[in-house]
Amino acid sequence: MGKILITPRSFSRYGAKAIEGMKSKGYDVIVNTTGKPYTYEEFYKLSSDVDGIILGVDTVDEHVLTGAKKLKGISRFGVGIDNIDVEAANRLGIKIARAVGSNFTSVAELAVAFFFLLARNVVKNVNEVKAGQWNKTSGLELKNKTVGVLGLGAIGKEVSKISQGIGMRVIGYDPFVSKEDMKEKYNIEMKCLEDVLKESDFVTLHMPLTEENNDLMNKAALGLMKSTAYLINTARGGLINEEDLYDALTNNVIAGAAADVFSKEPPSMDEKLLRLDNFILCSHIASLTVNAEMNTIDLATHNLLKILEK
Repeated sequence: MGKILITPRSFSRYGAKAIEGMKSKGYDVIVNTTGKPYTYEEFYKLSSDVDGIILGVDTVDEHVLTGAKKLKGISRFGVGIDNIDVEAANRLGIKIARAVGSNFTSVAELAVAFFFLLARNVVKNVNEVKAGQWNKTSGLELKNKTVGVLGLGAIGKEVSKISQGIGMRVIGYDPFVSKEDMKEKYNIEMKCLEDVLKESDFVTLHMPLTEENNDLMNKAALGLMKSTAYLINTARGGLINEEDLYDALTNNVIAGAAADVFSKEPPSMDEKLLRLDNFILCSHIASLTVNAEMNTIDLATHNLLKILEK
């Protein structure tokens, strides 16, 4: 019936059932078992004769799309499509699907975990203990603190729900949702971006990366935040101007920041931010729980087969 390329490494760990299901329908399935992302050249070559792709972090630019002569559909292993040239795909008649809602709980839980890590200086303290030091540093309780959620999709709503369960006040900014709906259904008071930044003790980012919000958190935006506030990013690295963030953290403009994403992944080992005690960076693991990966495998597979079998 055709050929399917699967690039996310999760499939080699948890996707046996889904892979067998595709094979039972007659598809030749190519699975990334290398333990690392394909190089651009490898991905270009592998995609040249496939009918469908279940896509991880690989870049699907116009060059790849025009070289994939048989490609009918791309099923994103996640929700972000900033690694796909959507305009070129549309022009070539290639359908795109996203695994919406499959990992929102896992991403939201890591975002809130960052609240705790920052408020209690956990990472710094653990590293000191391992280095033979027994320092005692006071932290902050999360109860009664204000969380500013930028982006109220599924993840932003879940972060709000968890935060309220802790006893935190939640305010939000998202120009694409109903203020009345957010207040009535989720008890979130929607405000303009400037007011959210000024009032929040924790600002957490949950929006896609677009031309309009690239470098959203720049020097001016960071300057609006409280000097005691923290910035969290589990969305996309490009939402934060990292040079401006470094300046803000070293000059006490804000108290700290935590991220699961970076503008270039992995960052260079001489990246200045990595040397700061008040900056935490994880290796893009927010959606990497067994639960989320199994959900995403099932949904991404369903989405691709739906495209191919139309």
